[in-house]
Amino acid sequence: MAKKEIPPLQQLSPEQKRLILMLKALGNPIRFRIMQFLAEKQMCITGDVVEFTTLAQSTVSQHLKVLRDAGLIKGEIEGPATCYCISEEGVQFLKEYIESWLPGCCSETE
Repeated sequence: MAKKEIPPLQQLSPEQKRLILMLKALGNPIRFRIMQFLAEKQMCITGDVVEFTTLAQSTVSQHLKVLRDAGLIKGEIEGPATCYCISEEGVQFLKEYIESWLPGCCSETE
């Protein structure tokens, strides 16, 4: 069977680049747990995440920035605080793209 040729990195589609950014963001255990926390709480301010992680506020802000830049969360400024929640559009893209990225990988009958 002939091997499928994999295109060089510079030939990745915008969707592939977006998926890589999301997976890289989720590859960090702290960011992974922050996503779980936000999914459970639905919405919270930075201080809630700081309390949950027990990390410095500046460290948490950096992790939130990575998640936001990857399109996994969104934040709205409410007075002196920023309120964060999961980006439904971002997570939907992630779910759909992974399904299309690995077609036929895992059948439901196995």
